[in-house]
Amino acid sequence: MPGIEFGCLPTIIGSMPHTDPSAACAQVTHYLKDIPVWPQLPKRTFMEDMRVQFSHGFPGVVLGEDSIYIDRSQNLDEPLEQVCTDYLENNIDKYSISPDYAAGLHSFLGLKSLSPLAVKGQITGPITWGLAVTDDSHRAIIYDDILSDVVARFLRLKASWQEKELRKISKNTIIFVDEPYMVSYSDIVAGMGSSKKVISLLEEVFRGIEGLKGVHCCGSTDWSVLLDTSADILSFDAYNYAQSLSLYPAEVKKFLERGGIIAWGITPNNEEALAKETVGSVKDRLEEAMAPFTRDGIRFKQLLQQGLLTPSCGLGCMATEEASACALELLAELSARIRKGYI
Repeated sequence: MPGIEFGCLPTIIGSMPHTDPSAACAQVTHYLKDIPVWPQLPKRTFMEDMRVQFSHGFPGVVLGEDSIYIDRSQNLDEPLEQVCTDYLENNIDKYSISPDYAAGLHSFLGLKSLSPLAVKGQITGPITWGLAVTDDSHRAIIYDDILSDVVARFLRLKASWQEKELRKISKNTIIFVDEPYMVSYSDIVAGMGSSKKVISLLEEVFRGIEGLKGVHCCGSTDWSVLLDTSADILSFDAYNYAQSLSLYPAEVKKFLERGGIIAWGITPNNEEALAKETVGSVKDRLEEAMAPFTRDGIRFKQLLQQGLLTPSCGLGCMATEEASACALELLAELSARIRKGYI
């Protein structure tokens, strides 16, 4: 999407507290007219849990009432080989995401009145999915070389199918690869024996995304690793972990120089913190989060121009739909004030 300047427009990570997909879509499109997002609804059904939502069709996958694992007692050789064949032939239509697993996506795709600047989707990343899903001996499948490679190819096909559908709403697409488990990066590298494997799994999924590709981590991690990938957008929790990114000024500067975008998760996603904040207080918080980079030679206006604003993480953990509406209202008002004052 060359030439698009987001200038601190608002969007969200994806999850919402709703169980009715139409109501969730209505709330999203009311507050996020420029960059609407299809809503993930983990409270609607376990199949919309981020561990499960993109799992349908993976060889050997077994769902329990609140569990997911890979049954290694099955003969997986042929189905695993089929995923690899589909990957090589780019058979993305075999990897659609059904309404049972993503009611919000299909409700969103059915909307007729949207004319946004861009449209956003999301998918669980290969690191997080590979760590969250185990085999029947309770070993995370990311530590199996064959399974981890197939996970990345499988999720790439799912991401490509999703992007193809979202492009029917806008030619400008954004797909976030959500990697909350990257907070345990050092442990992951120790378990896998190499940081190169972590990067290669991420890049495999990124290569299936033709529009803007983002990576989201809602905690502290080694940001230099993610900044050095081919991701166009780095999304992080700036409300709680702003200092963690400020430790990497040179990497951030290089990322911005190549046109990278930072999604500042600057509004809280829990009711207690939300009740204490105003547009003015979160604006101050955002400027404080950006200040260390300006001291290291990055222009404040560049941070704003190459910025998006989001909640600190998903809104699915909020107790009520009214609370998520308050969070979205605060986010939208913050964006409007920033854009009016500086851009």
